[in-house]
Amino acid sequence: MATVVLLGTLDTKAEEYRWVRDRLREAGCDVILVNVGTFAHGAELADIGADEVARAAGAELDRLRDARDRGAAMDAMGTGAAVIVRRLFDEGRLDGLLAIGGSGGSSVAARALQSLPVGVPKLLVSTMASGDVRPYVGDADVTLMYSVVDISGINRLSRAVLGNAAAAVAGMALRHARAREETGTKSGTKSGTESGTESGDERKLIGATMFGLTTPAVDEARDHLTGLGYEVLVFHATGSGGRAMEALAASGMLDGVLDLTTTELADDLVGGVLTAGPDRLEAAGRAGIPQVVSVGALDMVNFGPRDTVPDRFADRKFLVHNPTVTLMRTTREEMAALGARIGGKLSRATGPVEVYLPTKGVSGIDVEGGPFADPDADAACFSALRDALKDTGVPVHDVDAAINDPGFGRAAAEALHRLISARRTGD
Repeated sequence: MATVVLLGTLDTKAEEYRWVRDRLREAGCDVILVNVGTFAHGAELADIGADEVARAAGAELDRLRDARDRGAAMDAMGTGAAVIVRRLFDEGRLDGLLAIGGSGGSSVAARALQSLPVGVPKLLVSTMASGDVRPYVGDADVTLMYSVVDISGINRLSRAVLGNAAAAVAGMALRHARAREETGTKSGTKSGTESGTESGDERKLIGATMFGLTTPAVDEARDHLTGLGYEVLVFHATGSGGRAMEALAASGMLDGVLDLTTTELADDLVGGVLTAGPDRLEAAGRAGIPQVVSVGALDMVNFGPRDTVPDRFADRKFLVHNPTVTLMRTTREEMAALGARIGGKLSRATGPVEVYLPTKGVSGIDVEGGPFADPDADAACFSALRDALKDTGVPVHDVDAAINDPGFGRAAAEALHRLISARRTGD
């Protein structure tokens, strides 16, 4: 039978959680109710009490109550909830997670939701789901449902929304439980798949990064790797995509990384809107995963509509990519800094790495006659990258082609196949 973990603040939402618990049981699921509320009301409903959640965070519930610091209490309960939820998953006692709340309850639940691997059903019903949802989703595959009305009693609207939520997570959890039983795993870790989904596909899993202006190269690489028997996950390098791939690499789910499109580093350096954060290009190296890296779309920094570009960039070269995206050409100095940054990150990798440099252009618009063509800036990037790696043994391949020219993507894909194959045979 599938088990749904129902997580919430029972001190303020006991009626709603009792109702949803009953709907989940009617749908054929076992329920583990976790209380993350710090006060006593509703505690009798809980299977895992708030005191246990607080202890999982290294805190004492009585002290949290006495301090009367709501922010500190919520932070502790969020930390503890993540520990409890991940433990239940690892023990094979979680096939789905459902949380319901306003801004406070949603922020506590977010830590727990984001602690679970990709593919494990996770649903948040929230009053905050129609606004900026990144704090609740992070880089996880969290499903959000807007509550429409406040979470305050069971009425004709909340009954419809919460009923749909219970039915949705029950259906997902039942599917997850079937897959878990078929694989013979407790938690759906990599002996089946990290996510607990069907594991009949035993192909090695590759993460690849792509942008609109590096698509031909990545398509060619993906086709070649698919032909060699790999499954390729392509991540759109728009900030969230890079973070998602980093998270999968850190989880151990990926067997190799084809990071042809490192453009998010340019946004992080210069101040564009598509940054994946300063830790981009580090997870695979820390995990020792084979990776082939290039400099795709480092010629550009991304902004929104043209009138949203900060005034400090007024004298720069721009291209309006579409009405909502404006591209700004990186300078020679910025390209040199990016090359040094990439080289520094790759020099710390614990697994095999190779670098492929397209010497005739790093994107579809950085080619001879293109609007962002700047061979001098590109050369500064290449030179700085080589300098950062010169004493590391990391091979750097100069390819006499633009990144999207036929052959570049295939060469990078073949290199990654070689690195993975060498690791497999122990050569």
